[in-house]
Amino acid sequence: MIRLGFRLTLSGGREAITRLALIAVAVAIGVGLLLSTLAGLNAVNSQNDRYAWLETGYAGSDAPASRGTGTADPLWWQLRADYFSGSLIGRVDLAATGPHSPVPPGIPRLPAAGEYYASPALAAWLHRTPAAQLGDRYPGREVGTIGAAALPSPDSLVIVIGHRVADLAHQRGADEVTAISTTVPSSCDGGCAVGVGQNSNSITLILSVVTAALLFPVLVFIGGATRLSAARREQRFAAMRLVGATPRQISVIATVESAFATVLGVLGGFGLFYAFRAEVARIPFTGERFFTSDLALSGLDVGVVAVGVPVAAAVAARLALRRVTISPLGVTRRVTPRPPRVWRIVPLLAGIGELGYFAFVRDIGAHTGTAPGIEALAFVTGVVLVMIGLVTLGPWLTLLSARVVARRANRPAGLLAARRLADNPQAGFRAITGLVLAVFVGTCAIGIITSIAANNGGSDGITGTDADTLFDAFDPMQPTQPTLSVTAATTQRLRSIPGVTGVALIRDRPVPGAQRPPGVDPRFGPIEQLVSCADFAGVPALGHCPAGASAVLITPNYGGGLDGSSPMPTTTWPTADISTTQLQQLRIDTVVVGTDGSRGAIEQARTALDLGFPNTFAPETIGETHADQSRLLDAYRQLANVVILTSLPIAGCSLAVSVAGGLADRKRPFSLLRLAGTPLHTLRNVVGFETVAPLVITAAGAVGAGFLAAYLFLRAQLRESLEAPGLEYYLIVCAGLLASLAVIATTLPLLNRLTGPETARND
Repeated sequence: MIRLGFRLTLSGGREAITRLALIAVAVAIGVGLLLSTLAGLNAVNSQNDRYAWLETGYAGSDAPASRGTGTADPLWWQLRADYFSGSLIGRVDLAATGPHSPVPPGIPRLPAAGEYYASPALAAWLHRTPAAQLGDRYPGREVGTIGAAALPSPDSLVIVIGHRVADLAHQRGADEVTAISTTVPSSCDGGCAVGVGQNSNSITLILSVVTAALLFPVLVFIGGATRLSAARREQRFAAMRLVGATPRQISVIATVESAFATVLGVLGGFGLFYAFRAEVARIPFTGERFFTSDLALSGLDVGVVAVGVPVAAAVAARLALRRVTISPLGVTRRVTPRPPRVWRIVPLLAGIGELGYFAFVRDIGAHTGTAPGIEALAFVTGVVLVMIGLVTLGPWLTLLSARVVARRANRPAGLLAARRLADNPQAGFRAITGLVLAVFVGTCAIGIITSIAANNGGSDGITGTDADTLFDAFDPMQPTQPTLSVTAATTQRLRSIPGVTGVALIRDRPVPGAQRPPGVDPRFGPIEQLVSCADFAGVPALGHCPAGASAVLITPNYGGGLDGSSPMPTTTWPTADISTTQLQQLRIDTVVVGTDGSRGAIEQARTALDLGFPNTFAPETIGETHADQSRLLDAYRQLANVVILTSLPIAGCSLAVSVAGGLADRKRPFSLLRLAGTPLHTLRNVVGFETVAPLVITAAGAVGAGFLAAYLFLRAQLRESLEAPGLEYYLIVCAGLLASLAVIATTLPLLNRLTGPETARND
């Protein structure tokens, strides 16, 4: 029977080959997406593993600072941040105390004083950039490059600089360590390096939801492809039953047909994955692209996909032909199926209920220690249940739309379409299932991203001067600068850089009359910030002074303007009651440098600030601060775009295949209608009504479910409210509906060929 199944699969003519090719293509797309997602999860973990060494010296890692422990040959370690052209640079300053000091990964030995190792990307910048803009920040000479074992990404900018112990030991932030950390950022239990690595738990959650959102439309596509010529295949299998074939033999033949196409699709999916793996690695899911080798599959991944997909296809084929295996007369004795009942709403309510439970009862987002697998399973299960609910509820909504159309129909096409939908709403909904799921996925994704942007300020407060203005805020724990001559020399050097328009010094003053506990350093009590009006002219990003004022009180917000609402450049600050002499005696809190926006001016000024005021945190432009705050949001936007731009075309293909398959299965009744005098344009209108009517009502339900799921996700995971989407969302929905109509229109020419008189005569 297996051999007969292969013969029937391959010798069925053009129709059989077309069906085989469509099933294989559908499976290949689904398998390729599944493999890419599994490899993406592995890549996130691999990337995070290579961040671990940068956690050295922090209390939450397995290699904390160990000053005073007496361990032989410890290593002096200082981690600092730097920027160049909007990109973050990780700077590690080291000083070995002996030959057995620990060596970080990626380098063959510890650099001696006056030597450094740079990552390939940073080394390239150092070689082609003037030293005054970048190289002067790093003392010594390059003795090699840092290997991939220490680099999270091919684009990572990292430098390891060697020093003498006497020079590094007194630097703030430098500590002795006896080992290099192997603790990944997502496993660091408090006391971790700020901004180092990714929380792979949240990335795992997002990618898991993305997997479910992408695979469901693909499964619908596969289902539509396998149903091509379903009526003719059922008749063929019924004839085989009538001549003596057993139900088991029919199941074997059907399984061979589906498994053969599925195996071809699985092989094609592996081919697609490896063909596009390098391109997928370029997508910065975590804010940085991956090494291509990071997108690797484990043996378990390969086994589950290679075996599980064909087995699932075989089971689906057997279930699809249960009418034939029960009785060969089940094909010919066709009766109107029972209408769908309202119980179909149960899976949808279950999915919404689960998401609501984790949002309001369990409050999973409030427990930072929740295991990543549990958190991902909670949300993925809820989202999958909602999508299953939309699929099961769709026929019932289709039946409602058919009854509405039947009551309002005033033309034959509308009445015919309504009656056909009412007789078999399951078949009517089957064609639009992929589109309904795509609408749900798109609504949910856009609702989440729009709300995150709105609740976190988005791009509000950003002005044209943000990219031109550098600021260097000092750590309040640092001692006050020892002499004003150092500040004067540095500010003079800054002002002499071509392209620098001005330098403003923001100073701290304890709030007059403020109460603070005894013994508390005034630097940590209530303070107010002041700046000289003479500095404002060259730094327009800070705002303005009132007429006649010599100094003002300022409340800068480098992350979003004045208190997150009013942009600083348009703000006029209140006058400060202080003399110029008194102002110059106050501690400097921040140096703000205005430039003409050229990279040369910004980077030379940054170099001067780095050398004049060594600090844990690098001087940044206001625009770079905004970019840091929106980096995760940008990654979420990119994932949402991937989901939307992938699910919509797949849904369109599913619609085309389903409509074309439905026309092929109904060519005899349509042919008889034409012979009875029904115009061709009436039949075309029937096909259009049968698709558009249920699409409108079910898409409305999908929109509501999408917004509700987005709200519950935001409430559970981020404790944020749902914000109404902008015009972009409505344009996407309208474009999707118009594209659906265009897809339907492309299948209508088949009616003329399928409904000729020869069809009725031959069948």
